[in-house]
Amino acid sequence: MFDLRLDDVAEWIRGKNLQSVAVQLPEGLKIRATEIADYILFNTGVPVTIIGDPCYGACDLYADHERAADGLIHFGHSPIPEIPVKENTLFVEVFANFNNTEKIAESIRNIANSLPEKVGLLATVQYMGLLDTVKSILQAYGKKVLIGRGDSRIKYDGQVIGCNCSAAESVMNEADCFLYIGEGDFHPLATAFGIGKDMKVFNPVTCELRSVDDVRDRIMRKRFATIERAKDADSFLVIVSSKVGQRRDVVADLMINKITSAGKKAYKVIMNEITPDSLLPYRVDAYVNAACPRLATDDSARYDKPMLTIPEAEIAIGLREWDDYEFDAIRGE
Repeated sequence: MFDLRLDDVAEWIRGKNLQSVAVQLPEGLKIRATEIADYILFNTGVPVTIIGDPCYGACDLYADHERAADGLIHFGHSPIPEIPVKENTLFVEVFANFNNTEKIAESIRNIANSLPEKVGLLATVQYMGLLDTVKSILQAYGKKVLIGRGDSRIKYDGQVIGCNCSAAESVMNEADCFLYIGEGDFHPLATAFGIGKDMKVFNPVTCELRSVDDVRDRIMRKRFATIERAKDADSFLVIVSSKVGQRRDVVADLMINKITSAGKKAYKVIMNEITPDSLLPYRVDAYVNAACPRLATDDSARYDKPMLTIPEAEIAIGLREWDDYEFDAIRGE
């Protein structure tokens, strides 16, 4: 279903005259790691080292690939334009190949009349190729279709990543609702929190349309409960990620100043892989996540103490009202 573009990869390796390469893949593609390694070795004669650490996005680029190999091949994500990339690094944007394109088109035609007049379109990189098709169909049904331009963390118009929905924000005042093309909940939920507009999800694999309202409301209730627990905290651990695209020292330091100004204690820790076990040694009452925003929303139940985002921490210490809740984001220029 996903095109790994291995012919292009082999050509890039030969063109660079590399003697060794490292391969980095997100969790969903690691099942194909040995297939990729076999292909590269057979077609180029170059040995492959597979990076086994978790990989959550382009923000998690294996920054010191020289320790493992001459070159790095990062599969599955588009580069984040504002993040410098070392020489001999290749991003392989893995796009979906569909054998059900007519079914997809027919499904979009079937839902067109149920959508309001002005529709914003969004997708992750895997499904960017469908946006023009969906746009054309909706326009044929009289819809005004909006595909926004994101900030310096976003490569493609209409693209959304887990920590940034600026493509949606750029057209949110014009759109009546947004239609997200893709699978899963995290990306459309992040956008729904960030823009406060109706969010529909069209799954191009199953051709099903659904809303994220119920999931969003359930998460919001959990976040409210977490913030309420943290209001009694006297000490906070502010967590910074050492990952190249997640590090937010300025945000963390500003949060520490806010916490201490509120008469509470704050400590800063920098970590590469943030897990419940890695936080157990620290004697604090609550955590503040200045790393990837999804840590708090995806995995909060796994932590023994409240795990807050930056805006949530501001609510907990009385600097922000609950009505002013917003989804945390890593923004570009």
